[in-house]
Amino acid sequence: MANSETSDFKKILERLEHAGIKKVKVAVADIDGVLRGKYLHFDKFKSAAESTFGFCNVVLGWDSSDVCYDNITYTGWHSGYPDALVQLDPATERTVPWDNNVPFFLGGFVASDMKPLDICPRQTLARVIEKADAMGFSAKNGMEFEWFNFRETAKSLSEKGYIRPEPITPGMFGYSLIRAGQEKDYFNALMDELTAFRVPIEGLHTETGPGVYEAAILYSDAMESADRAVLFKAGAKDIAARFGIMPSFMAKWHKDLPGCSGHMHQSLWTKNGDNAFFDAKDPHKMSATFKSYLAGQLKLLPEMLPFFAPTVNSYKRLVDGYWAPVKPTWGIDNRTVSHRVIPGSEKSTRLEVRVSGSDVNPYLSVAASLAAGLWGIEQKLSLDDAPVRGSAYAESKVPRLPANLMDATRKLADSKTARQVLGDALVDHFVKTREWEWRQFQDAVTDWETKRYFEII
Repeated sequence: MANSETSDFKKILERLEHAGIKKVKVAVADIDGVLRGKYLHFDKFKSAAESTFGFCNVVLGWDSSDVCYDNITYTGWHSGYPDALVQLDPATERTVPWDNNVPFFLGGFVASDMKPLDICPRQTLARVIEKADAMGFSAKNGMEFEWFNFRETAKSLSEKGYIRPEPITPGMFGYSLIRAGQEKDYFNALMDELTAFRVPIEGLHTETGPGVYEAAILYSDAMESADRAVLFKAGAKDIAARFGIMPSFMAKWHKDLPGCSGHMHQSLWTKNGDNAFFDAKDPHKMSATFKSYLAGQLKLLPEMLPFFAPTVNSYKRLVDGYWAPVKPTWGIDNRTVSHRVIPGSEKSTRLEVRVSGSDVNPYLSVAASLAAGLWGIEQKLSLDDAPVRGSAYAESKVPRLPANLMDATRKLADSKTARQVLGDALVDHFVKTREWEWRQFQDAVTDWETKRYFEII
């Protein structure tokens, strides 16, 4: 732990102890971006803050359903699932408004020598941010999420067999004040309580679909942005449960409805506080740095797609005509492309990465996109193709992105550049977890199969 962090925690501990705090909530994100945490007695928290604390390493060795991987080397039955070490980050301090304002901290995994654990998602993003800093840049990011809301509980949905969940409102009514007003207590709780949780919501509105909302989280430094994104998803679920509502950040829950995005707004800033993406003399206000950053992302997108589309279901969202891109393309204020350039003032010129869904692990999606962009700058890549005008779905000369998780995972496994910018350990581990995810899908018998074959064949 750096000396500044030790000093920060010393002040925090003195303040919390003076306030009579008895317990603290701590959490880490697993490989799927699911928040895993626990309460610590204040005495235990003091020890953890001054050093580390143990957290069973199965958190990085199981899937989103708590089923242990059988194909990874980091941990497993062969290792006995020992504790991993978690180092808390004092910069993440906040209180949980809907949980009696209990103090809350996020952490990342470290190895026994106290160096960041290579396969930890938060530590992966930290490495990429350090790279940006070494190149003279500060990375800014802002996440947007779309998600559906249902009049369900975990119990009621399980009893239904996860079939026909009931949306909280009917119909397709985007930007509807009427629909928002019909759930005004929930809607206001999201805005007010998440903001009090240091996850400030810049905008919240209904989207096109029954019971679907979209939230724009205020932009910030890249790590804080990813923290906010992880906490937004977990916090929305906590808040919603109080109203008998279940949010779903599944990329696409129904074949006839649009999917749910997890767009990322990005920019780089110089040490002097200038927007490195802005050039007033360029027709699109794009600097050479911006163009190389974008070219890097476009070049590596087919190889790094699993970081933006991490589940089997992700690829049901990436289909023509449903507001999600299917090819590595760019355009000026064009919502059919994978990378939308938003030209504006020196303050607002930025890139929107539109390929990512709401099911992403924010640490890994931000890390992958930032790493690809920085690689493009290092390679001095140029934008070979003109911006797409009109529908990117009709761009016949641009090859389509991989159409399923297994094809995408194979490309990631073979990507030398992904390994170069994110590290062999992280790529190898993530590839194995995605191969596992595909195997679970291949072994499953779905309701589509029973409807199609049960009686007729």
